[in-house]
Amino acid sequence: MSPPVPALTPEQKKELAAIAQRIVAPGKGILAADESTGSIAKRLSSVGAENTEENRRWYRQLLFTADSRVDPCIGGVILFHETLYQKADDGRPFPEVIRSKGALVGIKVDKGVVPLAGTNGETTTQGLDGLMERCAQYKKDGADFAKWRCVLKITEHTPTRLAIMENANVLARYASICQQNGIVPIVEPEILPDGDHDLKHCQYVTEKVLAAVYKALSDHHVYLEGTLLKPNMVTPGHACSKKYSPEEIAMATVTALRRTVPPAVPGITFLSGGQSEEEASINLNAINRCPLPRPWALTFSYGRALQASALRAWAGKKDNTKVAQEEYVKRALANSQACQGQYAPSGTAGAAATQSLFVSNHAY
Repeated sequence: MSPPVPALTPEQKKELAAIAQRIVAPGKGILAADESTGSIAKRLSSVGAENTEENRRWYRQLLFTADSRVDPCIGGVILFHETLYQKADDGRPFPEVIRSKGALVGIKVDKGVVPLAGTNGETTTQGLDGLMERCAQYKKDGADFAKWRCVLKITEHTPTRLAIMENANVLARYASICQQNGIVPIVEPEILPDGDHDLKHCQYVTEKVLAAVYKALSDHHVYLEGTLLKPNMVTPGHACSKKYSPEEIAMATVTALRRTVPPAVPGITFLSGGQSEEEASINLNAINRCPLPRPWALTFSYGRALQASALRAWAGKKDNTKVAQEEYVKRALANSQACQGQYAPSGTAGAAATQSLFVSNHAY
């Protein structure tokens, strides 16, 4: 077997590695603000706000223009297509606003989950058609990284080998296309927290899924130094009767990652997966204090766990912008500390900080 024809030039590799490292620089993580129009509708209606383009723009603007305290906390912001082309009140396009605060711009490129025929409710993710052209355009329009979410479920009979392999291959194909266009792919194989499985069961499935993902990435000649991984933490199912400590969750999570994720990957940016804001910070902190060697940056790529209190404080009213921004800053600072293993809960949690953000069968 001879080595493959190089997929990327040394210059392309250098650019991709630099982007990935910037996003997960010490103390930094990702704000996931890429909810689709349907998903943001649910968030807005939960606080009595109408799902209009202006409300979506105003709410995202509130997050992107929070004061300079968030600048050392946020290395990247993931946007939905609509948001990439919106502007702030001062006329600046949102990508410019984000970059002016030292963060990089990301874009959600998948087209959502679809049923995998012949399985018991399992799914794959669509959006590969035309992805090459879309990535080229997004790069021109200021995006440096992308996100693609695949979803797997734990039940007595799932995930099946078919679902694991299909989703791993889709993620690898997406990652390869992104890299050809100078875009760092965030690889997101999310194992949903739905179910009553225990911690060990989740760890076992997480290891099998991640092993398949990294085999597929290798088969597709993906340059790992120019990628990021966005996995679930290893947690018990939402309906599991046994409660586990943050330290137990951290040990199971880091063990699973050490067994499957090559050290060439610069960073792992966890999804919050329906944990409350406070839980997501406490567990991330425990992961960064876990007494095992951790060769990657272990940080956050949170949507609900950065936004829940801010959204509630805003409640669709422009007059509440400052209070809402304060809540967002609070969570950004907490997670910046947590990704360095330095978070100590202060007791001044926000309006929704301890509320579970779990949504059954969560669609994004």
